[in-house]
Amino acid sequence: MGTLFGTDGVRGVANLELTPELAFDLGRAGSAVLAMHDATTRPRILVGKDTRISGDMLEAALIAGICSTGADVLTVGVIPTPAVAYLTEKYQASCGIVISASHNPVEDNGIKFFWPNGYKLPDEIEEEIERLVKSGTQDLPRPQGEDIGRVYNVEEALNSYLDYLVSCYQHPGKLHDLSIILDCANGAAYDAGPNLWSRLGARVISLNSNPNGVNINDRCGATHTEDLKAAVLHFKADIGIAYDGDADRCIAIDELGHEIDGDYLMAICGLDMHRRGLLEPPVIVATVMSNIGLDIALRRENVQVENCKVGDRYVLEKMKETGAKLGGEQSGHMIFLDHATTGDGLLTSLKLVEVMRRTGLPLSQLAMEMEKLPQMLVNIRMEDKDAILAHDLVIAALNRAEAKLGEMGKLVVRPSGTEPLVRIMAQGPKQYLLEEVIAEISAAIELAQQK
Repeated sequence: MGTLFGTDGVRGVANLELTPELAFDLGRAGSAVLAMHDATTRPRILVGKDTRISGDMLEAALIAGICSTGADVLTVGVIPTPAVAYLTEKYQASCGIVISASHNPVEDNGIKFFWPNGYKLPDEIEEEIERLVKSGTQDLPRPQGEDIGRVYNVEEALNSYLDYLVSCYQHPGKLHDLSIILDCANGAAYDAGPNLWSRLGARVISLNSNPNGVNINDRCGATHTEDLKAAVLHFKADIGIAYDGDADRCIAIDELGHEIDGDYLMAICGLDMHRRGLLEPPVIVATVMSNIGLDIALRRENVQVENCKVGDRYVLEKMKETGAKLGGEQSGHMIFLDHATTGDGLLTSLKLVEVMRRTGLPLSQLAMEMEKLPQMLVNIRMEDKDAILAHDLVIAALNRAEAKLGEMGKLVVRPSGTEPLVRIMAQGPKQYLLEEVIAEISAAIELAQQK
């Protein structure tokens, strides 16, 4: 992986780090690399975005770059990130690009590429694009006349995606007796979310579905569920569903106002799939930050949990490696590989409601499939992270901590990739034990830094 592309595309503060000039160069480099890999057809690149104010600016620059190399553009407007992945394959585009920074604040934006099959670009293709951007795109072809790329607006794109989602709902009967509160984060789901649930007949109350370009993720959506919890209780709704800014993840609220995060969602949906013979092999992929309660709940029914690094890219890699059909993160980013190539918050919420309808159980009761164990997370500042973590004092403290936590516990040490921080997460049956092991590790790190 280079320095331009991170684990989730190219990200940065819009107009400062992610500039129109960079978007233009990414468009030129991306379309040129695609043309090199398939010289038999004129590239067609599908482009979507979320509701950020910077989206129009970056889209215009990106499209200009693409068309300047002779590739055509299919624009689909404001649409969830997973829709771009789905539509790229449906419309047989050479690749798909979404302009979004997901759950990040409005100042940020990002540019993420999808391969023609709807999966994210392979590392080697991203590296080719990055090399071209860094070496300069001025020498790439500049066709003239009729060979310049054209722009086509695909007006039916959102409806095509919603039609597909409805086909993924595999329980007969409409949802006329189901009341749902949606929090659309003033993002890409502002139209898609209410539209989807209305098609299925549910009674929908929509919150934060009036984007103005600057209110995306602003104290709302999957990372801020306080208002959604209050609305579920006030309206006595059956379920609350919060999407994030690009709708690739969701968090649920049960009828009692309790938050149901991605670990609970994996337990509920994964065990339902397993009991119906749809989880073959019986494996679920979760990140190292998942609660150990998930492992315990799945182990009871002989479902194996495979752990990976944090990030949907790593979840998908591990799923492909193990053959798992379900994987996800505590944040609510889940991949149902039988239906989608990337995380999809709308699809996840559909599958959750499908379990509710099939079992006839309220969400609070389904959540009892899993019991969360106490969890404690601390961030410790240190400059020379690698040297400190390799110090004998720290290694000994970590070994003692793992021994104390035992089989019912979990210890994760993650150096930050962007800050001089190390994140230490401990889980176990008792809170006092977590406080004890974290204190011992912190003391060992402090001593190591003094030597």
